[in-house]
Amino acid sequence: MILKNLRLFSQNVWKKKSLTDIILETRKEFDIIFIQKPLLLFICTILSSSNKKEDRVVRAPNYPNWLTFSKSSTDNNNHTRVISYINTWLFYIHFSLRKDIFDHKDINCFSFFNNDDIFFMVNAYSYDYQSALKYLKNTEATLYNVLVMASNFNIRDRN
Repeated sequence: MILKNLRLFSQNVWKKKSLTDIILETRKEFDIIFIQKPLLLFICTILSSSNKKEDRVVRAPNYPNWLTFSKSSTDNNNHTRVISYINTWLFYIHFSLRKDIFDHKDINCFSFFNNDDIFFMVNAYSYDYQSALKYLKNTEATLYNVLVMASNFNIRDRN
């Protein structure tokens, strides 16, 4: 099947699960939803191989009508600040999270094939220290067919 129109929605939810719930329940007409600054749910603790403390396992909330794309982490200080949700009616397209292209907690890049071409979408969040922007600036990546880069860049004029 060839995709012709994708409907996208992007929102910073300020770590409010209720806002995420409302968006994913009321925006079902959208194909892809980019969330910045999500609330991550605590799952469990696991023994750490790198320190004496236990690591907390957190993940993005799952929703019945959405496929969840986010990086997972047990590092207490390195949780993702971006999540992408793809409507389940698009499951047959086989989206792939691409950590091989951008491996940063504040950048979520995924790809999919359409009509024998590969396309990319990027969801980014840059907080006050702008680590995502600095990472993008210093990373050599040649991407053709980037359909969209949605973000909350938090760029302020310092003058």
